[in-house]
Amino acid sequence: MSTATAARAKASGAPAKKRKMSWPVVLLLIAGALVLFSAVGMITDNHSLTSSGQVTAALSAAVPIGMAGLGGLWSERAGVVNIGLEGMMVAGTFCGAWGGYLVSPWFGLVAGMLGGALGGLLHAVITVTFGVDHIVSGVGVNLLIPGICAYVNRIYYKDYISAGAGANQSPPADPLPYITIPGLSPGLKDIEAHHWFLVSDVAGVVGGLVTNISVVVLLAGALIVASYFALWRTVFGLRLRSCGENPTAAESLGVNVYKYKYLAVIMSGAFAGLAGSYLSLVAAHFYKDGQTNGRGFIGLAAMIFGNWMPGGLAMGAGLFGFTDSLQLRDPESVHVLILVVAIAMVLLAAWNLYRRKYTAALITLVVSGGLFVWYFTTEEVPRPLIVATPYVITLVVLALASQRLRPPKADGQIYRKGEGK
Repeated sequence: MSTATAARAKASGAPAKKRKMSWPVVLLLIAGALVLFSAVGMITDNHSLTSSGQVTAALSAAVPIGMAGLGGLWSERAGVVNIGLEGMMVAGTFCGAWGGYLVSPWFGLVAGMLGGALGGLLHAVITVTFGVDHIVSGVGVNLLIPGICAYVNRIYYKDYISAGAGANQSPPADPLPYITIPGLSPGLKDIEAHHWFLVSDVAGVVGGLVTNISVVVLLAGALIVASYFALWRTVFGLRLRSCGENPTAAESLGVNVYKYKYLAVIMSGAFAGLAGSYLSLVAAHFYKDGQTNGRGFIGLAAMIFGNWMPGGLAMGAGLFGFTDSLQLRDPESVHVLILVVAIAMVLLAAWNLYRRKYTAALITLVVSGGLFVWYFTTEEVPRPLIVATPYVITLVVLALASQRLRPPKADGQIYRKGEGK
């Protein structure tokens, strides 16, 4: 929006339309982040934040978060809040491990999606047909499905459990294939090992994208792109989104609102089931109680961070996956990350000063100063705080992003057919 247009909007009393972040700006921010990571790596002599192993681990951790968030996006774009994603993920972990053990891991992926879809169907019946509050239904799903799966696991695998495998674990399934590009991966690994400024960091990031990648990671990326085209480039998607914006108006135009809400929530459960089956077939190769570890809720946070858009969701899942993978690889990386965030906060304060937002700049500088003191007065981050890093990042990101969010207008509202007549 031009300055003159914004001035006219202000003079007329209409709110000025906020600019959307364009791809060049996004690419510029990514390049700036790489420069920052590279500089901090040179200062601390710790290059683990941009290593190929870290990037691969971040991708692996981002898949269940991203698929859960994609499930939330489908559901909420149709106007149904789905906090039952965690329970649907549990259904996916159990059904995925069951199908992978009895038949094959590929069948396990399908079984996991079907298990999650059944959870989505249950949520749709409760909310769409019976008009129960969406939050109440979601909480019920999160309590019911994990209890059923834990009970059935103890009954169905009684002989395996009695052999000493543990009271909450299923038999292991065969692994799914991984993909590495032979000619490219070794060369990038060699460049990364030299620790050249920026060049080695770029090589590490690209190397992580082409080395030891599960086929499910590629499938997840394809599903995010396909969801964008399905929801924003087809008549089907237009009708589904209209149910989340104004179902009464959609009904007046001949849209079967109930049908689209059902389809959206069932698809939501299927994506959550895929996220769960990834955990039990790729990350662990078996089902175990508590395996999802709150990733369904983090997926919802990634969806909100992404403003109910697939591209933003993917970036949010990548951010949360990155912080989640740090605790599994190199605990020292979390300590280095404190310095990265402190410098980034200084740059953000400078940007706020440029925009004459003095209060925000002052708060940012104070937080940055606290992070600098924390980094230089400690040598490591306590283990409990490292484990809590993904959840802390989730709260911080949601707090910072809350002012620019725009959920579907009818999201969470109880709809009844013919109520607009």
